Amino acid sequence: MKKIMADEGFSALWKGVNAAWLREASYTSLRLGLYEPMKVLFGADSPDAPFFKKFAAGSAAGAIGSVAGNPFDVLKTKMMTSAGKEVPSLVGTGKELMAKQGIGGFYRGIDSNIARAMVLNGTKMACYDTMKSFVVETTGWSKTSLLTQFSSAVTAGFFMTCTVAPFDMVRTRLMNQPSDARIYNNAVDCMMKIATQEGPLTFWRGFMPIWSRFAPTTTLQLVIFEQLRGVFGMKSI
Repeated sequence: MKKIMADEGFSALWKGVNAAWLREASYTSLRLGLYEPMKVLFGADSPDAPFFKKFAAGSAAGAIGSVAGNPFDVLKTKMMTSAGKEVPSLVGTGKELMAKQGIGGFYRGIDSNIARAMVLNGTKMACYDTMKSFVVETTGWSKTSLLTQFSSAVTAGFFMTCTVAPFDMVRTRLMNQPSDARIYNNAVDCMMKIATQEGPLTFWRGFMPIWSRFAPTTTLQLVIFEQLRGVFGMKSI
């Protein structure tokens, strides 16, 4: 962080924030909003539904959201990794990407992004859902209690970081490889090369920064989502 601020200025910490907002508006809205319908589809809507069915429901919702949010994810990554003190514009980055790579450039890394989204949302929603039931049973708190929602969301954020970190590494490598020098053929090739050339622990490089991002965002997303469901007369997850 100090190096970024010294080399590129304080504003560099918010590079790509507009693309990140558009990504969340599309991707997160779908992966959270579609979880309940997917639970019904996968038969995970009963109180005693097994973990794997909840994971499948969360994964399916995540996959759909990922397809919608991928273009903004590519733009966000490009803007965040741009060098120099000048903050790149969303439109300018999009035009440059379109000119150099065409429409396919916006779906670069789509395979790893979908896989990441499925693991992320499957872990997040299944752990949150399961943890809520555990907290209610052991403490007697209600499902609508902020304490129940907060503790369950924090736990889900930790396990989500553990499972998603490798996919984040692969996704970033694929999105940042130069268009004129193909280093990785696909997500599997990228994963194999990282594991053999740099070691398996490389997949969890930067674990603490990832967790420090996931912990507050996951907690806020789930708690606010639950509160809004209550406002609109919908039952708690």
